Amino acid sequence: MSSLTVNLKCEGAQGFTLNCALQLPLQGVTGVFGPSGCGKTTLLHCIAGLRDPAPHSVIHHGEDVWLAGGVSVPTFQRGVGLVFQDDRLFPHLNVSGNLDYAVKRRHSKPPYSRDTVIDWLGIGKLLLHGVSELSGGQRQRVAIARALLNGPNILLLDEPLAGLDYNAKQDCLKRLTLIAKQTKLPMIYVSHEIQELSHVADDLVIMREGEVTEHGPLIELAGSLESSLARDSNAAAILQASISGHHSQWHLTELSIANQSLWVNALPDSQISQLRLRIAARDVSVTRSRASDSSILNSLAVTLTAMQPCGPGHMLLQLTLGEQFLLARITRKSADQLALQPGDKLFAQIKSTALLSDQGYNE
Repeated sequence: MSSLTVNLKCEGAQGFTLNCALQLPLQGVTGVFGPSGCGKTTLLHCIAGLRDPAPHSVIHHGEDVWLAGGVSVPTFQRGVGLVFQDDRLFPHLNVSGNLDYAVKRRHSKPPYSRDTVIDWLGIGKLLLHGVSELSGGQRQRVAIARALLNGPNILLLDEPLAGLDYNAKQDCLKRLTLIAKQTKLPMIYVSHEIQELSHVADDLVIMREGEVTEHGPLIELAGSLESSLARDSNAAAILQASISGHHSQWHLTELSIANQSLWVNALPDSQISQLRLRIAARDVSVTRSRASDSSILNSLAVTLTAMQPCGPGHMLLQLTLGEQFLLARITRKSADQLALQPGDKLFAQIKSTALLSDQGYNE
């Protein structure tokens, strides 16, 4: 598998310095996460060729040298598609004109058509609209379509959904998930919201103060007690599940994880079979025996793998579920009363789940 190799030092404003070395896979979606001002956008701009890093910095896109030893390939020759927080559409052109501009100046002919991209982004009814007539979500969908029609070999997204309302954000995330699957186009997606990245990212880079602190598969980092994600009050595990069946009499859908059933609100009956779930640690409790008189439907057999203090009065548990991990945040008192030890066989009671993606998009 080819990779994007980055070794950068770049001075920023007010004494800020980006100093990082990374090898990113040129497949799937790589999320870049961290607080504002940690260097996420600077990293993306260096990759795109919009910033000049210090001498001896290196960027290799597979076997192509973008930056090294005095060589600096200009942005338009790197074949990057760019989507910014502000859509940067041309206000004097309508939607169709913005798309045509990208087609005329494309880096290479993409393996998908203009009509296909329009369908993916759901903008067919907007083609004759002026940019000023569009909502924020519509503008971003047009910006993504324009970037795709430029024929990029990598798509760079810098806080593309910032400022959108919940429904517009969810719509864009579903469409980006579909595009990543359909095109196999590698993407680097910058955001300061881990919930947003949990929808789309396969790989995750965590940054702080210009440095890379963690890098690995998103699902592994989300379920690890060693990750900084576990120390957040919104810590949550990300799991893959499959659909077992739909039960109309209860308005529920049955999912399968490690050959166990997990129930969620009814999902549309479609050909989609694979799902990604986000389960918050605060929504998981544990028992030593399966409750038979509880209103909580989801009680899964798990093994306590590890545990660690989480604040003055809580413990964070890592629970093995087949080859995946759940997290549970419980009180220290509860941990003492249950006399919990790694290796214990337990039941995880799950109060709620968040469906993140269905690997597809249905209008």
